[in-house]
Amino acid sequence: MKGIVLAGGSGTRLHPITQAVSKQLLPVYDKPMIYYPISVLMLAGIREILIISTPTDLPNFRRLLGSGDQFGLQLSYAEQPAPNGLAEAFVIGADFIGDDSVALVLGDNIFYGQGFAGRMQQEVAALDGCVLFGYPVKDPQRYGVGETDETGQLVSIEEKPARPKSNQAITGLYFYDNQVVEISRQLKPSARGELEITDVNLTYLRQGKAKLVDLGRGFAWLDTGTHDSLLEAGQFVQVLEHRTGVRIACLEEVALRMGYIDADQCLALGLKLSKSGYGDYVTAVARAAGAQG
Repeated sequence: MKGIVLAGGSGTRLHPITQAVSKQLLPVYDKPMIYYPISVLMLAGIREILIISTPTDLPNFRRLLGSGDQFGLQLSYAEQPAPNGLAEAFVIGADFIGDDSVALVLGDNIFYGQGFAGRMQQEVAALDGCVLFGYPVKDPQRYGVGETDETGQLVSIEEKPARPKSNQAITGLYFYDNQVVEISRQLKPSARGELEITDVNLTYLRQGKAKLVDLGRGFAWLDTGTHDSLLEAGQFVQVLEHRTGVRIACLEEVALRMGYIDADQCLALGLKLSKSGYGDYVTAVARAAGAQG
């Protein structure tokens, strides 16, 4: 499976702070926002990742992440000149995807919970159609909402329904088989002029090949699209990291734990950042792994 991080858009809800910089390059506590979705793909076992952003912002992502070699990844970059909808990612990324299945994660979504990596890897291995990830919310009328039967198969998807049939909001993480490329190419723009991800999901739903995984209680799914939610996400990460001593979405540590790089490579990455607390953490993780190895 290959992965796409969609980090486009103009971040208008965060103006003026996003007038000169991409939203996904803003800090969420101690690291750039885009580290969080990249870590999700890495934990799913994905090493070939395409980052889609605006022509203006792409050079900054390249400067931050480079080729991805340092994390044991292969990173590619592509432009989405205008925000023409999430499903356009599969049209833009068609050559990158090739004959493979693909995961799409939105660049401003943060996921955190026990057993998440194992659950994703399980879904990747058993993929047949599309897998969406649902999260229980108290205000489902603000989201795309999924309704399932007792086996977890999707029965209906509704965008911002006045009377939601469930409290399961569909999050910004999607797994698809290769059919998604052709489905997306055949989509017609919606009333707002976008290729809608909901239309892709409805196509799979009609085929009986759409599944919704309930992330459930004890899990955290954060969207960072407003000033308040960006600050709250930073505070959430800060509290968790201070309490546990473990950093969330530390790409160097994820790469080491997944076996994408070894302890010496991880140590070298930590030493490059040695004047920051983040760098000290990476160095300590690498030394501990080296001592165990």
